[in-house]
Amino acid sequence: MATVLDPAGAPAADERRPDRRSRSTAPGGRRRHVPPLLAISPFYVLFAVFGVFPVVFSLYLSFQDWDGIGDMRFVGLQQYGWLLQDSVFWHSVLNTFEIWFLSTVPMLFLALVLAFLLHSQVRFTGAYRVAYFIPNVTSMVAMTIVFGSVFAQSGLANSALRAIGLDGIGWLSSEWGIKSSVSIMIIWRWVGYNALIFLAGLQAIPTEHFEAARVDGANSWQTLFRVVVPQLRPVILFAAVTSTINGLQIFTESQVLFQSTDVGTTGGPGQEGMTIVLYLWQKAFKEHQFGYGAAMGWLLFAIIAVFTIINWRLVSGSDRDDRRPGLAGLLRRKGARNGR
Repeated sequence: MATVLDPAGAPAADERRPDRRSRSTAPGGRRRHVPPLLAISPFYVLFAVFGVFPVVFSLYLSFQDWDGIGDMRFVGLQQYGWLLQDSVFWHSVLNTFEIWFLSTVPMLFLALVLAFLLHSQVRFTGAYRVAYFIPNVTSMVAMTIVFGSVFAQSGLANSALRAIGLDGIGWLSSEWGIKSSVSIMIIWRWVGYNALIFLAGLQAIPTEHFEAARVDGANSWQTLFRVVVPQLRPVILFAAVTSTINGLQIFTESQVLFQSTDVGTTGGPGQEGMTIVLYLWQKAFKEHQFGYGAAMGWLLFAIIAVFTIINWRLVSGSDRDDRRPGLAGLLRRKGARNGR
């Protein structure tokens, strides 16, 4: 059928106006989107039931006093007020931060060094990658039971110390022994995983940069800190954020490690292994204070959000200084050129 054109050669107004009814019912119209939407709808249904609803319900529950069986009693913000006055909660916050610092900083450094070594010309690189990833897929409960025997008073760790003339350490009885033993377990579990993340970022760096550093006479440490680290900032930021999120949710290590002494509810002697999530679990599922536990969960979410922002500012702030045409950026560029 011939198309009616206006004087300028464009289709007439009636021809340009879309026919909504014919477009929605014609083959290839809106109905063609229905089968794909139905195909993926189970995911969204499951996500709404098991993802969105628990989050929304926990926020509602944080304003209620509920033991899980009886009627709920609305208490408003009193749950958060009680939580802020809870000395055990603040002790668990301090323990969590100390364990997080003892584990995250050495873990990221060791992971970076391991990734740099794997990126070099090392034989059997594939076998090393598999070996480093094995702790991450090992059962955490089984791993904690094994480490519990290693850190026992007459275990392998103290036997090794006595073999070289040192006194044994109360790994499961003293304050810093407890925190160190939990930190060592976290390092052992996550250092290989982060090394593989760093290795993927290293392989994206052009080889010309390493060759230029080698021609300029840079040794391995200079290459690591002046070539690798500046170009791995996005990857380091990702590893730091994920490590922060995981580090502030420590639970299984403390719960299983001290299970033989107090059924894992108090975090060991002096509550030095009590973490935020362990205290949440104790209040919600041992003492049936579900509203109190929900309030603790949302406060933990706020803490993680704040630390994620701090990590992002620390890791990406220096990168913005390099791009900023200010004095700090110029000094940094000058220092980089002099150190090259």
